[in-house]
Amino acid sequence: MDFTYLINELTKGFTSFTWGSAFMIAVGLVLIALAVFKEYEPVLLLPIGFGCVMANLGMSADTGFMKVIYDAGIKTEIFPLLIFVGVGAMIDFSPLLSQPSMVLLGAAGQFGIYGTLLLALWLGFPLNQAASIGVIGAIDGPTAIFVGSKLAPEILAPIAVAAYSYMSLIPIIQPPIMKLLTTRKERLIRMEYSPRPVSRLTLVIFPIFVTVIVSLIAPDAAPLIAALMLGNLLRESLVVDRLNKAAQNEIINITTLFLGLAIGATMTAQSFLNLETLKILALGLAAFVIDTVAGLLFGKLMAVVTRNKVNPLIGACGISAFPMAGRLSAKMAQDEDFENFILMHAMGANTAGQLGSVIAGGLLLALVSGLV
Repeated sequence: MDFTYLINELTKGFTSFTWGSAFMIAVGLVLIALAVFKEYEPVLLLPIGFGCVMANLGMSADTGFMKVIYDAGIKTEIFPLLIFVGVGAMIDFSPLLSQPSMVLLGAAGQFGIYGTLLLALWLGFPLNQAASIGVIGAIDGPTAIFVGSKLAPEILAPIAVAAYSYMSLIPIIQPPIMKLLTTRKERLIRMEYSPRPVSRLTLVIFPIFVTVIVSLIAPDAAPLIAALMLGNLLRESLVVDRLNKAAQNEIINITTLFLGLAIGATMTAQSFLNLETLKILALGLAAFVIDTVAGLLFGKLMAVVTRNKVNPLIGACGISAFPMAGRLSAKMAQDEDFENFILMHAMGANTAGQLGSVIAGGLLLALVSGLV
């Protein structure tokens, strides 16, 4: 027996293990801890954290079965699209359709994308990378992955991690900004909810109409918007209950599991422990903050224009993170006045933000693709 070969085989895991690997495993454990003990988006952070641990133990997205998962789901862009089918099946667009003015807040919630793009260019990132970093501001993991995989696949890992991590940290990041930019008097504003009746025909036509219009305006966003609207059509048609339930449960759950593992498997010490990654994470946070600030300021403007009929807090949920952002805005209002119910208004703005993020990402992809 060749003892040298045996010893090498038994110790090769230790010899390739570095301090960087240990640090990234610690990062993975922190993500798992946030998922398990703090319950911050556990469906996302737990598989990402475990994938990070795996990546730094030799099971990265470059080798073995994790490479198969990454190539099959991320490189082909199928994972983001399947998740959007599930998200669409969960979304009720009737609050938005009964309050069309919420579209303005959904648009305001995308300011961070373009503001961060300019910041990234100023810091020296090439246009394709700057645009991909800016899309973190959509606070929409599938959109960030879809755009990033097309424009800058070399930095997809930190982009995806930033997008999903910041989305899970909404309850920590947004409240201080919301309290800083709004007065207690503004947070106490009550909003009447007298929804216009939305017919079943309207709810069925809406996803088809949006798919056609957005695909014509921003063809690069067509796959994302089509997947989102397909899921919504399954919901609103009321004739394919099994497909609707499958989209909301099995399809999105299985896809999220493998997407999280694939993204986590890219978090190796070599790819993450560098100044460029730190800049991307910082810019992603800046994008989130700019989105929230722009939405709140626009909400304050709407409050002035409507003579205090709009609670500015709903401006903070003009981002894409559905339904977390909407619920948080409603909770912030109830923290000031338990009988102040703005949930339906917040959900209208939140669903508008979901549409806005897809359109903004698609337009950015079209513009940058034509320039690089």
